[in-house]
Amino acid sequence: MENRIVAKNPTAYYNYNIIDDFEAGIVLYGTEIKSIRNGKVSLKDSYAIVEKNREIFVYSMNISPYEQGNIYNKDPLRPKKLLLNRREINKIIGLVSQKGYSLIPISIYFKRNILKMKLGVGIGKKLYDKREDLKKKEADKKIARYMKNN
Repeated sequence: MENRIVAKNPTAYYNYNIIDDFEAGIVLYGTEIKSIRNGKVSLKDSYAIVEKNREIFVYSMNISPYEQGNIYNKDPLRPKKLLLNRREINKIIGLVSQKGYSLIPISIYFKRNILKMKLGVGIGKKLYDKREDLKKKEADKKIARYMKNN
C-alpha cells in the first residue's frame, strides 16, 4: 500500500547526512489530525529531542489551527510526543549521544490511515559538503539531459 506524504522537511537532506532513519507514531488531538489531513502542517526548522524520562518529543512542528475547531484547537507549536518502541529509543539515544549527531524529522505521512513520522539521525554538513552535493546534482542533470537528447 502506498504511503501518502503530507509534509517534508525541506532542509533535512540539505543540512544533514542522514545515517539512520526510524518510523514513529505521533500523539495528537482530533483537530490537529484534521488540520494535517488538510495539509496545514510544516516541518521547517523542527527538531526532536530525547527527554530525561527516555521519551522523544518533536519541537517547532507547526500544525495550523483547524478552522472549525474553535475551543478544541491546541497551540500550533506545542511539543508532540513520538511513539517508538524501547529498542528503537535505546538505539537513538546511543547514536545521538555521540558528538555532532542530531535527531531530525524528515517527513510526515499516512500509512494505512495512521499518521507516521520519519525521523533521521544525522551529522550536520559543512558548507563545502553542501557545495559538493549541488555540483554533483547539477552534473547528474547535465548527463541526464545529454542522454535524453542523444
